[in-house]
Amino acid sequence: MSFDDLLNEKIDLLPASDTREAMRYSLLAGGKRIRPRLLYETVKGYGKEEHLADDFACAIEMIHTYSLIHDDLPAMDNDDLRRGKPTCHRQFNEAIAILAGDGLLTYAFETASKSRLDSAVVQKCISILSMAAGAGGMVLGQNLDIEEGEHPVDWNALKKIHHYKTGCLLAAPLMMGAVIAGQDDDTVKRWEQIGYTIGLAFQVQDDILDVELSAEEFGKSNSDERNDKVTSVTLLGIEEAEHQMHVLYGSAADAIRQEKGFDSTALTDLLNRIENRRK
Repeated sequence: MSFDDLLNEKIDLLPASDTREAMRYSLLAGGKRIRPRLLYETVKGYGKEEHLADDFACAIEMIHTYSLIHDDLPAMDNDDLRRGKPTCHRQFNEAIAILAGDGLLTYAFETASKSRLDSAVVQKCISILSMAAGAGGMVLGQNLDIEEGEHPVDWNALKKIHHYKTGCLLAAPLMMGAVIAGQDDDTVKRWEQIGYTIGLAFQVQDDILDVELSAEEFGKSNSDERNDKVTSVTLLGIEEAEHQMHVLYGSAADAIRQEKGFDSTALTDLLNRIENRRK
């Protein structure tokens, strides 16, 4: 069964409603599945079977998708295009899009709670997800992003926004993978730092692609320029932004290779493909 089939199967378990179909629409609209793939490759790198992570992989993709639905709303970035298709509030309406985001967020934790792994592992993974997605994680990043127009933003301030808005949900799958594989807290903490590095590299890369590609090529609206947002490109220039991106990805790959007892080949290959993405 493919990962998309697994997601669709989870959605099928819900009662029929417009909200359910909006959840399905956004969840299965495409996407790179980077967060589930990071989770699976971390579990496999420790020699464990990837299916052990299925419920948590679905959960983090649901959380990521909810964040995109809400980020696209008129009150936030007011975007019309996501993953090459109309955004959820354009395809349905604003009220249903809000409910779809709410539904995906809460269903993510219901899905994670049904994992058959040891209860201590499940509790720790749910804790990681909660902190990554919540008011001290991604939500804080969104809040800082909204406030960006009210305060001068330099490179350090922008890195703080990206740390929370993007880094938290890229660190979480690496951390959960280590927990599922039975690693200790110090190891999980190292994976958290690797995830934050990847998150910053990923967001700088998005800033670059937002400039270089059309909305059709990128698969989503180029709203940063329209909304006069400060980005790594506007602060650093495109050449320095590209340099920073490659340095960050290289640093993350080096740290992954240094993890003892971990076969880094597949995960660093995935990281290389992410670094060379064009959407």
